Amino acid sequence: MEGTSVQRPHARTATTCSAVLLLASLTACAGSAEADTEKPTTPRGVTVQAGSATSVHVMWEQASDNKGVTGYEVYREGRKSVSVPAARRMTDVDGLTASTAYTFTVRARDAAGNLSAASTAVPVTTPAAPPADVAPPTAPVTLRGTADSGRTATLSWGGSTDDVGVTSYDVYQEDSRIHSVAGTGTTARLTGLRPGTVYTFTVRARDASEKSSPDSNSLDLTTPSAPGAPASTAPTGLRTTTKAQGAEFAVDLSWDQPDTGGAIPAYQLFLNGKMTTTIVWGGTPPAGRATYRLTLTDPPGTRYSLKIRPKLPDGTWGDFSAQRTVVLGG
Repeated sequence: MEGTSVQRPHARTATTCSAVLLLASLTACAGSAEADTEKPTTPRGVTVQAGSATSVHVMWEQASDNKGVTGYEVYREGRKSVSVPAARRMTDVDGLTASTAYTFTVRARDAAGNLSAASTAVPVTTPAAPPADVAPPTAPVTLRGTADSGRTATLSWGGSTDDVGVTSYDVYQEDSRIHSVAGTGTTARLTGLRPGTVYTFTVRARDASEKSSPDSNSLDLTTPSAPGAPASTAPTGLRTTTKAQGAEFAVDLSWDQPDTGGAIPAYQLFLNGKMTTTIVWGGTPPAGRATYRLTLTDPPGTRYSLKIRPKLPDGTWGDFSAQRTVVLGG
């Protein structure tokens, strides 16, 4: 209720004094807090690969810190070139000069601004500027691999060809580049994976003009679960077919349902990493292989990646299926 307030000077004075005492107490506590002066560990396993005549790709292994690493800094000839968040351990450095030798180092950074020592310096020489290069490389063939452990996997593939030459191969996991190797190599060892997880990998070749090939075949790998962890609830055998229906496109999905100890009442469908729709059965949920038709109105040539996950009997959402890519009208 609004009304006329009565001033009480002595009460205001007491409040002010209390505020001063509280501020002094907080200041004393803040001053006694131990500052974080410990540096993160030095990043190891730094590799540098020339991606073109004017760019290189830098990768490294995760560093550690007593409080937590918040980012990494990449240095060229001792001067900072790129900063990336802690979740990333790779980056491209552009704007270089062809046929030039460089050295790169990496340092880890924590929230207090402490920087690790610089990693071992890694040399690289950019190739000469390519002649006229009008065609991208051919797609890598016969991508295959194994999950070596819950956190590592090894991939191999057949090499690509190019009118000038392949400079690198890029490994993609669900449309995000996660690894690169030299154009002379056709194998990659991946680390930092999660146990009991379905991964979908593809590989693209790249030439000195930064043209990328089409994707290789996709490869699904499931890493072993950690000891004692529950079994995966990911749908398996996801397949897609696409056909035109007038001005629309029908994408037919089919998959094998996981064993969850009960009927699966619904699935979530993700397009390009975003939840798009919830598939709910009109009657009794199907047993065995399930199917669903998705209708899209985008123009021909539109590319989508899709995956699904089940709703479990306890009401939570289960593990994701492998990812599939569709091109409307392709």
